[in-house]
Amino acid sequence: MKLLMISGDRALAEGKRGAFYNTLEEFHKHWDRIDIICPFASSSSPVFNPFDNIFIHPSPWPLLLQPLWIIKKGKALYREIGYDLITVHEFPPFYNGLGATWLWEKIGVPYLLEIHHVPGYPRAAGLKEWIYEKLFRLGIRFDVARAKAVRVVNNYQIPDYLISAGVPKEKIFLIPSFYIDLETFKPLNLRTFELLNFSKRYDLIFVGRLVKNKGIELFLKTVAELAGKALIVGDGPLRESLKLKVKNLGLEDKVTFHGWAKDASEIATLINQAKLLVVTSYNEGGPRVLLEALACGVPVVTTDVGIARDLQAAGVIDEPCQWDAHDIAATSRQLLEDAQKYEKLSNLGLEYVKQFEYKAAIKQYADKLKSLHG
Repeated sequence: MKLLMISGDRALAEGKRGAFYNTLEEFHKHWDRIDIICPFASSSSPVFNPFDNIFIHPSPWPLLLQPLWIIKKGKALYREIGYDLITVHEFPPFYNGLGATWLWEKIGVPYLLEIHHVPGYPRAAGLKEWIYEKLFRLGIRFDVARAKAVRVVNNYQIPDYLISAGVPKEKIFLIPSFYIDLETFKPLNLRTFELLNFSKRYDLIFVGRLVKNKGIELFLKTVAELAGKALIVGDGPLRESLKLKVKNLGLEDKVTFHGWAKDASEIATLINQAKLLVVTSYNEGGPRVLLEALACGVPVVTTDVGIARDLQAAGVIDEPCQWDAHDIAATSRQLLEDAQKYEKLSNLGLEYVKQFEYKAAIKQYADKLKSLHG
């Protein structure tokens, strides 16, 4: 079968080996050919193929003209290749969905909208996200009108939102997008840790981009409330202002900035050095790091984003926290001080995450897409 993917991710075209590349590394084995249409990428070649049967087609035009590129390139590729199915990574300002609708009108190939999260929901990190959420709610039912189905990646948050916004329930399909390498993300031998002198060094760990959406300032306030040691893994535009905030809060001996981890193995090692992963995001599809921490046997404390309700329903976490440092710190402290509960949640997490094993989860994704074609 042949698949056309309309994506907003230009990282592949720029030669970066991020999450999308890691997914395609296994995903491409389930298809005869995959073509990916994406936005303009300054460092890309006109056609780039990271694997033998995958071809990347970045737009030569500005983002504003992306719907036109989708229909122009999509029609040309269809005449040459032919496709059985199209997937569309959709998010505001909806240029992928608009282009997919126009393309469907020309070639008639069924397409699936993939909505991983809604910017600004359940909480906006700023005015831009607030506007995006309002636009999303106004436009989404029209956006999905021609789509064969809508893929969501969690059981509760996004399906409930879409239904409330007027999307037919029967069009919504759960296909998780969390593919965890359980050979990499696993509890590391604590005796080895002791010999290397880096056992559980930190009470809390934060992993992610240093941007407002991730609630990183809320994380720092939580550290101040808890008076524990914390590790921040990641980088971004807020790095310098956050270092100043750490100084102003008197946390210089409590907070360590690691920067980006070089690979998944290093992320797993760093997570294993912490007692708890804390997620303070305002809106998310996952995040994946929640499951990576569980795979390492590290319990999580999180705000009510992405898969938090899924984890609560599975008994892996307590009720998600409010966006309040006192609430997050109190939940973290209770878990750190209750060894029996800590061990219980650690063991439950290890069991729960098995369903997201990398190869099996990606095969399930491919199989569900193929079933939609039928």
